[in-house]
This record gives sequence, structure tokens and C-alpha cells, in this order.
Amino acid sequence: MSFLANPDLWANALALTVPIALAALGATFCERGGVVNIAMEGLMEIGAFVAVVVAAVTGNAWIGTLGAVAAGMAASALLGWTALHMKSNQVITGMAVNALFTGLTGAGGLTGFLLVAVYGMQGTPTSTPQLPLWHIPVVNGIPFLGQILSGQISLFYVFVVLAVVAHFALYRTRWGLRLRSVGENPWAADALGLRVRALKWQGVLISGAMSGLAGAYLSIGTLNLYNTDMVAGRGFIALAAVIVGGWTPLGAVGVSLLFGVLTALTYQLQATTSLPQNLVLMAPYLLTVIVLAVAARRVRAPAADGAVFEPRQ
Repeated sequence: MSFLANPDLWANALALTVPIALAALGATFCERGGVVNIAMEGLMEIGAFVAVVVAAVTGNAWIGTLGAVAAGMAASALLGWTALHMKSNQVITGMAVNALFTGLTGAGGLTGFLLVAVYGMQGTPTSTPQLPLWHIPVVNGIPFLGQILSGQISLFYVFVVLAVVAHFALYRTRWGLRLRSVGENPWAADALGLRVRALKWQGVLISGAMSGLAGAYLSIGTLNLYNTDMVAGRGFIALAAVIVGGWTPLGAVGVSLLFGVLTALTYQLQATTSLPQNLVLMAPYLLTVIVLAVAARRVRAPAADGAVFEPRQ
């Protein structure tokens, strides 16, 4: 177990946590507003693709990141429009959004089509700008801890700030109280004069923005290219993190961190175990399913999550 003292293990765990936790934070707002969101896989996928395209065109990774946020919000508007105006089944709608952007068989869907249409079979250019690493001077000199917390991708530090802001906004502001009340009982909130549909839309768009940011982390953060299906199930893990985390921002981040640590451990074990590599790589996903099955009985979803709401006339 000496590899647990390796700071690279924990640094990798944090890096693996970020895209899942970003999507989970956004989905927490969406579901707290009463809209079921299982579309993070597709939202992250289109965010990852647009981030590369915009970064390559502008020569600036930060503008590419803003492009990913805008793309995620635009894609989430599909979910919002069908769920809030067409009153469709939100689970089926979420799966349709995933299928649209990722394809039913992981072939890339719309993003795969756009990848070939824009760049051809050779794929995205390797000269695409990449988000920088940030070294924190004060933290750098701390033994062991400095190697973990300093030198991460810049979006990691943005994520830390967003996690704190998300918790504060949801539980320490009037807006957060109103959003949560809409997810618990939209009819009572409507009777009190709250703009229920507008609050639901805000939760949906926040989810899209955060998922797009997560996609940018994958494509121009850890890499500087886009491959079809590069999200690789992280959107569904983010959904599990929301549920196991009790539909709270910090709970979702904690579960995402657990998955990040488990995944980092599997990478370490690949070099030290004789077990089949595929079995080792599937371990984090299997453990996530087990944790979800056990913990889901102990948490309570927002009472009106997924409910169809008709505003008063």
C-alpha cells in the first residue's frame, strides 16, 4: 500500500474528479428546480467538441472554454423546451439528448458528424491551444500537499470556487431557497407568486453551462484535441454522484472525488497486479453501481423532481 503515499496518485485523483464534479454541480441545480437531467453525457460531449473548434479558430483556450459553456447551455435548452413547454417525459428526453450528441452506440452522433464535416477524417488539429497549468506559489512549497494541489489544470481552481459558490447560492441566498421550493412543490411556489417556470429554466441552463465546462476540461484541459465519445460515461457517473450525494452540491462533489480516487487507484494497480486490465478498469464503475444501490435508499429526491407543472392561468 506504499503507493498511497505517492502524491501523483492524489493529484491524478483530483484531476479525474473535476469533469464529473462540474457536471454533477450543474445537475444539482437542475434537479433541485424539479427537472430530471440525465443528459449530462451529451451536454459534455458537445461542450468538448465546441471547445476545441472555438479554441482552434480564435487561438485562445479560454475563449474556447466560453464557447463550450455557450454550447452546453444551448444544448440544455432542448431539454428545457421539451420538458417545460412540451411537457415530455424528462427521462426519455434526457436519453434523446444523449443519443443526439453521442450516438446510441458511442459512434459520436451529431458531434461525430460535425467532427468529420469540419476537420475530415484526420481529426482535430494538434496545434489547438490548451488550458494552462497553474502553479500556486504559497502552496508550492508545502511538502507532499504542494505536489497535489499545485500545478493542476487551471479549470481545477475555477471548479473549487464554483463548488463553494454553488453551495452558498443554493443554501444561503433567497434565490436558492426559491429554486429548492420549486423542486419541492411548484404549485405552492406558484401560489406564492414565484416565477416557477423561469426558475426551472435557470436550473436547466446552469446545468448546461457546467456540463459544457466539464467537456472543455476534457478536450482542451487534459488534452488539446477532441475524440468521439471522449466523455466515456462520465455524465452518467455525474448523475450517480448527484443521487448518492443527496442532491446537494458538496455531496455531489464528495461522491465525484470518491470516483476520482478509485479511478486513479486502478491506474496504479494496472502496473502492479496480474488481474486482467479490463477487470481492473471496470472496478470504479462497478463500485459506483454498488454504492448507488446501497445509498439511494437513504437519500430523498426533491419531492416534485420530474413532475409536470402547469402554471396558473
